[in-house]
Amino acid sequence: MTASRLTTVDIRACKGVRPVVVLTAYDVLMAQLVDTAADMILVGDSLGMVRFGLPDTLGVSIEMMEHAAAAVYRGASRSLVLIDLPFGSYEASPQQAFASAARLMRAGAGAIKLEGGAPMIDTVRFLTQRGIPVCGHLGLTPQAVHVLGGYKVQGRDTAGADHLRRDALALAEAGAFALVLEAVPAALGNAIAASLSIPVIGIGAGACDGQVLVSEDLLGLTTGKPPKFVKRYADIAATIKNAVAQFADDVRQGRFPDSAHSYNL
Repeated sequence: MTASRLTTVDIRACKGVRPVVVLTAYDVLMAQLVDTAADMILVGDSLGMVRFGLPDTLGVSIEMMEHAAAAVYRGASRSLVLIDLPFGSYEASPQQAFASAARLMRAGAGAIKLEGGAPMIDTVRFLTQRGIPVCGHLGLTPQAVHVLGGYKVQGRDTAGADHLRRDALALAEAGAFALVLEAVPAALGNAIAASLSIPVIGIGAGACDGQVLVSEDLLGLTTGKPPKFVKRYADIAATIKNAVAQFADDVRQGRFPDSAHSYNL
């Protein structure tokens, strides 16, 4: 590893050496904060739910991803910036995927991520042959939530597990530099990671070769019951609520601004 911004070559070199740490960011501030620890910063289409209150990722546009990608690139100085191709921006053809990926690369992406197995193999090969590094995404693929019937664990039966194994191998052979594997039994996730020459980044998929979490989830900034795979390392939401409540009380009671926070002649 070097002191400069990490590349996909660096990420692949972690395989069998050390786990890869991946965190999300959608703006400059969060990018600056997680850049100190992450190997990759994922600008995920989860921003639709986390930042815009959408019910799922399907309403996220390429323009939304472009703006977030540019902000995160400016905020990060060492992590590889990985950007999701949003729903509807790549599925029609490899050519459509290239046009969308090129926009995100110009915005600051060091690599792009797309969801899907067998139908995406030609697209992955097309992109990598044209200079765009690709990370695959299998298991629970949020953009296919309506086909999957909800946010459900995948690969629990033999047929489903075999399908995931085949797709994972095909993505690696097509040129993907890494694979995100979401919401599958731990034993299956570990087996897929052991079978591939590229890093497998788990999210609810066992130990694998690395882990990714939504930063707002691990920081306790999101509301509601988190998924089973989320471990909360802080309760920042409570800290923020307490701080703004103190500010509001100081203003209403005339304690702020005081002389220390006022300009004098």
